[in-house]
Amino acid sequence: MGFREEYAAHVAEREALGVPPLPLTAEQTVEVIEFIKTGEFVEEMLDLLENRVSPGVDDAAYVKAAFLNEVALEEHHVAAIAPEEAVRLLGMMLGGYNVKPLVNCLSSKNEKVVEAAVKALSHTLLVYDAFNDVEELHKAGNEAATKVLTSWANAEWFLDKPELAEKITVTVFKVPGETNTDDLSPASEAFTRSDIPLHANSMLTAKMEDPIGTIKKLKEKGHPVAYVGDVVGTGSSRKSGINSVQWHMGEDIPGVPNKRTGGVVLGGIIAPIFFATAEDSGALPLELDVTKMEMGDVVDIYPYKGEAHKDGECIATFKLRPNTITDEVRAGGRIPLIIGRGLTSKARAVLGMGSTDIFLTAEQPEDSGKGYTLAQKMVGKACGMDGVRPGMYCEPEMSTVGSQDTTGPMTRDEIKELAALGFNADLVMQSFCHTAAYPKPSDVQMHHTLPDFIANRSGVALRPGDGVIHSWLNRMVLPDTVGTGADSHTRFPIGISFPGGSGIVAFAAVTGSMPLTMPESVLVRFKGEMQPGITLRDLVNAIPHKAIKEGLLTVEKQGKKNIFAGRILEIEGLPDLKVEQAFELSDASAERSAAACTVKLNTDPVVEYLKSNIVLLESMIEAGYEDHRTLARRITKMEEWLKNPSLMEADKDAEYAAVIEIDLNEITEPILACPNDPDDVATLSEILASDRPTKIDEVFVGSCMTNIGHYRALGEVLKGEGAVPTRLWVCPPTKMDEKQLIEEGYYSLFGAAGARTEIPGCSLCMGNQARVADNSIVLSTSTRNFDNRLGKGAQVYLGSAELAAVCALLGKLPTKEEYLELTKKIQGKEADIYKYLNFNLIPDYKLN
Repeated sequence: MGFREEYAAHVAEREALGVPPLPLTAEQTVEVIEFIKTGEFVEEMLDLLENRVSPGVDDAAYVKAAFLNEVALEEHHVAAIAPEEAVRLLGMMLGGYNVKPLVNCLSSKNEKVVEAAVKALSHTLLVYDAFNDVEELHKAGNEAATKVLTSWANAEWFLDKPELAEKITVTVFKVPGETNTDDLSPASEAFTRSDIPLHANSMLTAKMEDPIGTIKKLKEKGHPVAYVGDVVGTGSSRKSGINSVQWHMGEDIPGVPNKRTGGVVLGGIIAPIFFATAEDSGALPLELDVTKMEMGDVVDIYPYKGEAHKDGECIATFKLRPNTITDEVRAGGRIPLIIGRGLTSKARAVLGMGSTDIFLTAEQPEDSGKGYTLAQKMVGKACGMDGVRPGMYCEPEMSTVGSQDTTGPMTRDEIKELAALGFNADLVMQSFCHTAAYPKPSDVQMHHTLPDFIANRSGVALRPGDGVIHSWLNRMVLPDTVGTGADSHTRFPIGISFPGGSGIVAFAAVTGSMPLTMPESVLVRFKGEMQPGITLRDLVNAIPHKAIKEGLLTVEKQGKKNIFAGRILEIEGLPDLKVEQAFELSDASAERSAAACTVKLNTDPVVEYLKSNIVLLESMIEAGYEDHRTLARRITKMEEWLKNPSLMEADKDAEYAAVIEIDLNEITEPILACPNDPDDVATLSEILASDRPTKIDEVFVGSCMTNIGHYRALGEVLKGEGAVPTRLWVCPPTKMDEKQLIEEGYYSLFGAAGARTEIPGCSLCMGNQARVADNSIVLSTSTRNFDNRLGKGAQVYLGSAELAAVCALLGKLPTKEEYLELTKKIQGKEADIYKYLNFNLIPDYKLN
């Protein structure tokens, strides 16, 4: 079977799924070019070459650019493509492999080719070092190069795009209540995320009847469809959620197959990470009252007036935020706007032109004259400043960037589209923790190909079975630095992280910085003494528990209050925590919908942590992990910090949006998140006095919220009790924890209890691998408990490993008294149980 027959079969197969064909591979692009050269099926093949090859530095783009370069420079004559047409096609490839050919064409003797090259380069933003080539040609008197520089300087790439309309008429697609990113991008379909059209078929399928068919019917009204909800985009940072929305409600991008931009998202509340991801992708997210909008309504949006009208009546008002969002939409997203503005500034500097007023400037807050919070100082340091005020736009340096495997293929594609062959962030790490246990064929392929892609760009690639991204990435972080990651739980226990979707993570990895409008901070201050039987997980849940009591947080979705949403959660009062313990607090800030988190620690635990981490990173180099130069550089920076260890602290007169004080003396029993909402927290006694379920069918001890101490505690409670009546899952976060627990005999205790042990990784937590039984009642140590996440119809409580052990033994939620009695087994052994892995204290440590 020839290429055309094979491709036709592929098209038919995809049509049956309701999606377009996949972009061409490099091998298929070669076949297409051969047909064009021989003059066979030319119209069909030209369409494929123009519209079905991914841009940037994709392998197929390399083949396409090389061919078009030969035609443009008239080294190869093709009857179907004139040289200037070849240049036009090159100009649609965004950047990367097409840039050098376009720069070469500026010196062509063919005037049509030169003219086409000027036009193409003038609208190409991803030129990187090739800017210097254009500058050199300009200085050598090449008039075409001067025209390109002048065009960049005048921002024609931006001004030639249409402005955001004064009036946008949309048809409402409303999803009442809360939409989380699991609804928009189900974890069970994570393996399809990089295939945007196919993955978009799964959007909302577990939440409503025939959502895709409903959208198609709404489009028959002739207007764009807008996504509308009371609370939109809570949960994870996955860009696949906005990709799905844009696929159904956005616009095609010429020359970029299987991806769309634009679209309107209206929400009473839009989760901060989702909002930012929408910005990055060219959508228009607006927060406004949506209570008067119903499915199928036709609504007029007036962006500049800040009004929404239905039937001629104003039904809601809003304020555009950030104030630059109209420029972001016009540019096709915040990321291309940032890159384009930088290109314009660079060109203006070469030409001796002053600054420009073409672009809107971000509104900056007035300086209050007060002190800075810890977060404001950390971000300030990354910006070369003493501190940054809430509301200030900045682009902090990204010291550490993390990518995990269910978003990694999307990040890879975004890096290709950014035309990047290297990383400028100091350390970029890729994990394989979400797919290692039960890989699908596409996962296996990704395990084989993604590590080289990351390492070849100077990133650090972990291996399947190593464990959870955060448990590893935290060990690579430098104190008081800023980072990001494409997992919403990328929340550093030292330093600060602002997690984002795969697009912004790719941008941060490639450029070494990220856009940030500095959020306000909420201070949570602990005081008093920890009471017997109380764990850090109880303190995690004490934060929303206290906020609810103070009226700062509500569980109800309509008109929801959440003091933490979009703000930085800053935690004080527990300065002697080990860094592994501090991560429990910072990790859970994701469930508060906080933008980031800081934990104030004393210097000693951070010194202890870094000394251990240096040995781990050295053992990674010895074990052949790449990129070894990046690991060595990070070791050197850790050693430099240890020569003069010091940590930033908040100023005493720092300002906070709210201050919440929690008295540890008042916490005398476990606090849980109840089914199925991480904000719906209650004490054991409050739960037992309610009509919530108390029988427990399954127990999961795992996820990034755990460390080795939790598994020892689990084993001590289970010791001597025989097989438990529940289905017990045990999954340590790293292979180092697993090895140590085996050596200490804890796996024999898990086996005697009848536990199901899994390879280190995320296991049940995300719900894309193994699942609990349908409609079961679960006690989990995992991060979040949205509907259908761990299992279909499952009701999931979130609590400590210590409580999980008791629930596993009893098959029910215990009373306070039962819990305290059964956890007495831990008392007196705390120093040994809650002892963390210090690799520097293990003689001749090697990473196995």
